Amino acid sequence: MQLRAPAILVASRPHGETAAIARLLTEEHGLVAGYVAGGRGRQLRPVLIPGNIVALDLRARSASQLPFAKLELVESRGPLIGEPLPAAAIQWTCALTAAALPERQPYPAIYEACEALLAAIAAAPSARGWAGALAGYEMLVLRELGFGGAVQRPDPAEWAAFLDAFDRIEAPLRDYLLGERREDLLSARGRLRGRLAQIGA
Repeated sequence: MQLRAPAILVASRPHGETAAIARLLTEEHGLVAGYVAGGRGRQLRPVLIPGNIVALDLRARSASQLPFAKLELVESRGPLIGEPLPAAAIQWTCALTAAALPERQPYPAIYEACEALLAAIAAAPSARGWAGALAGYEMLVLRELGFGGAVQRPDPAEWAAFLDAFDRIEAPLRDYLLGERREDLLSARGRLRGRLAQIGA
């Protein structure tokens, strides 16, 4: 296996003393995982931030082997880590993506929407500029995986109505996509929901 492509880093966990296992979303190959040597070191730690856009070089000798991944930073979300609301939105977007998608199955619409959502979170002056896109992304993931209905995307122009609609999306996410880790994963969404509620307070 050999793959070179732009990718969105959606999860990273320590492996051994110095390495990391990264999970990345690509347009043509879907969600892939790779072993990043030195991933916990000073040089690569800023690269392995969920939401970062990277150039991925993934290589494996066999289909059963965990590939080795080399990552080059293209666009960093690091500056947003200290901003509670954007950081919570990025954390939830990446957690949902990593948990819901099966590996190595392409979902180009999800890739494009995830990339656009992360860009909007980084660029918009307030959550009202990306909240609708976030709800739309959740609904897109449900629909692409076969669980979506004809639900209209909530409009953040009416903030109270938007929050009600945002709350209603949680049930299908919990029931259909998140599996055994749903409570842990939904706690990230709950933190985001709490911060969104403060906007209309």
